[in-house]
Amino acid sequence: MPENNSILEKLDGLESRYEEVSTLITDPNVIADQQRFVKLTKEYKDLGDIMDARKRYIACLNAIKEAKDILANEDDAEMKEMAREELACNEELQPRLEEEIKIALVPKDPEDAKNVQMEIRAGTGGDEAALFAGDLFLMYRKYCDTKGWNISITSVSEGAVGGYKEIDFAVSGADVYGTLKYESGVHRVQRVPATETQGRMHTSAATVAVLPEADKFEVNINEGDIKWDTFRSSGAGGQNVNKVESGVRLRYPWKNPNTGVVEEILIECTETRDQPKNKERALSRLRTFIYDKEHQKYVDDIANRRKTLVSTGDRSAKIRTYNYPQGRVTDHRIGYTTHDLSGFMAGNIQDLIDALTVAENAERLKENEL
Repeated sequence: MPENNSILEKLDGLESRYEEVSTLITDPNVIADQQRFVKLTKEYKDLGDIMDARKRYIACLNAIKEAKDILANEDDAEMKEMAREELACNEELQPRLEEEIKIALVPKDPEDAKNVQMEIRAGTGGDEAALFAGDLFLMYRKYCDTKGWNISITSVSEGAVGGYKEIDFAVSGADVYGTLKYESGVHRVQRVPATETQGRMHTSAATVAVLPEADKFEVNINEGDIKWDTFRSSGAGGQNVNKVESGVRLRYPWKNPNTGVVEEILIECTETRDQPKNKERALSRLRTFIYDKEHQKYVDDIANRRKTLVSTGDRSAKIRTYNYPQGRVTDHRIGYTTHDLSGFMAGNIQDLIDALTVAENAERLKENEL
């Protein structure tokens, strides 16, 4: 094994932990403790990825050493040529593997693997803001389709001429929060509204919030304190909708840990025609709401400590402008611009998410001095 390599020293320390965790997750006592088991299986997967990178890195370093030996000691021209190709290939691979390992060694945000609750609200701009909120929802829906994620709408308030005054929806899949967390903030649009007869350009805005979904064991809710009402849903869906009381409304007294004041949380869910399903979804939103409120201080502390450009946690910050006359989208946090506005609105937002992730990782590497 190559010597004097600080990256390998860091990885060697993790090898014994990987062995330990692989034993722990087969222990019946650990399996019985669901919360601990979930944490350890996640750690096992993350460490497994690092161990795989370690294996590839060692193979790469050994191939470099072997190729250099051949070039120094071999007379056969053909062997030397093959060694030169092997050396060039692995010397190019080495820094890429080192970067991959450094990022993998940065402590992950434990929330990244979670599903999310998203909220899009029309801001300044009246009807045009509601239309833009509708465009943003379609953009996210198309993006989620490309990722194979599921979207389920929990509540909707439609705009007078289309779009949404407000739309709340859940997204489930692999690493959803880690991917979509950068979308929280104010999205601004500059365009001539369809509602405008004079053809003047307007600036409107919509606010997007991305909240990690709370697990059942992370939030303590006394279900006996919940007051439930049922009501008839209105809207499209045939005659059944108005005859059956499938809509649910919950009221829950919650003591705000920051102020000590008891507030009433009100949540409605009319998503399905099945009342028990609506109840379950309303409970999920209640858990997420409380989790978000109680963790906001924690998020603020991290944001203040890290002062990262990317995920500040500040939902009032203007993060992006969509300029229709110029066909341009600009993300103000990292100065990213694309001139493919139509492709972006069709859900092709991965390039920007990748750029935001790279910027975030660079700051985290700096912070962890890797």
